[in-house]
Amino acid sequence: MSNARATHLTRRGILAAGGALSLGTVLTACGDDDANSGGPGDGTGAAKSGSWSFKDDRGKTVHLDHVPTKIVAFVGVAAALYDYGIEVKGVFGPTKTKDGKADVQAGDMDVSKLTIFGNRFDQFNIEQYAAFQPDVLISTTFDSAGSLWYIPVASADKIAKLAPSVAISVYDRQLTAPLQRMWELAESLGGDMSAAKAVDAKKRFEAASERLRKAVKARPEIKVMAGSAADAVFYVSGTNFSIDLEYFKALGVNFVEPPEKAKEKSGGWFEELSWENVDKYPADIIMMDDRSSAIQPANITEATWKKLPAVQAGQVIPRSPEPILSYDKCVPLVESLAKAIETAKKVS
Repeated sequence: MSNARATHLTRRGILAAGGALSLGTVLTACGDDDANSGGPGDGTGAAKSGSWSFKDDRGKTVHLDHVPTKIVAFVGVAAALYDYGIEVKGVFGPTKTKDGKADVQAGDMDVSKLTIFGNRFDQFNIEQYAAFQPDVLISTTFDSAGSLWYIPVASADKIAKLAPSVAISVYDRQLTAPLQRMWELAESLGGDMSAAKAVDAKKRFEAASERLRKAVKARPEIKVMAGSAADAVFYVSGTNFSIDLEYFKALGVNFVEPPEKAKEKSGGWFEELSWENVDKYPADIIMMDDRSSAIQPANITEATWKKLPAVQAGQVIPRSPEPILSYDKCVPLVESLAKAIETAKKVS
């Protein structure tokens, strides 16, 4: 699908194909506007020493006279860079759960060692951020306008003046594109991309993808639904726009696809169902949003949910609508779906 296609998204309409997400706003990067948006091969930089530059997915190039070390990033971005050996010292976004443990989006990072500027949406401590004196702010973007994820609308202009920003697009493209861009960003920041861990993870991702392709070819009749649970609503995600679902669909996965009219309120991302109508779409496997913003399957008490054939068959698996963009973290997501399709009973 064209990345240039614009959609009107309300604040709750960008659930990013499931879960209670919200949309930030555009930050103006310090740097040059380029004619074309960034793509594979657009990252540049001087690893470990010297000047640094990087062209992001808004087509903006950030230039610094040194490789940034005081990096502030959306927590999922920080977790991906961590897997490539890049230390991010400051984060924003879901980092700690209510009990103080690491949120699922924090990956393998030791959250006790991080400076957290905001742990939830619309929370960002500007004074603390300014005192931190960041070199660069890095986030993802979920729309064609390049809005930086989890940056509060009310304070976006103030935040933009304190450091240049970099955006990696996770909108309307397949998973492999942002994975490659994060690889390039990590390399520009000094990551050793020839290290055995990085090389092996990439090979494992490719192997997992081939396994999924073969599983789907062998079991084309298996229907998969991507969902997310909230107190009063069950969200059924469409495959458009979401990097994971677009990639899985390209590999041949047979997804439940709500009609466009049913997704209008969300800008085309998902359909809202009442719990009474949660059985609207037959499915053999249900992929459920694993983020802390969503109710997890074990905690869903609705009788209509428990009666679903896929639930009764134990064919419910986790889904990460905001995957950590390192190959290492994406391998289990692909393998989990491949295994589920290989072993699923036809119950729809």
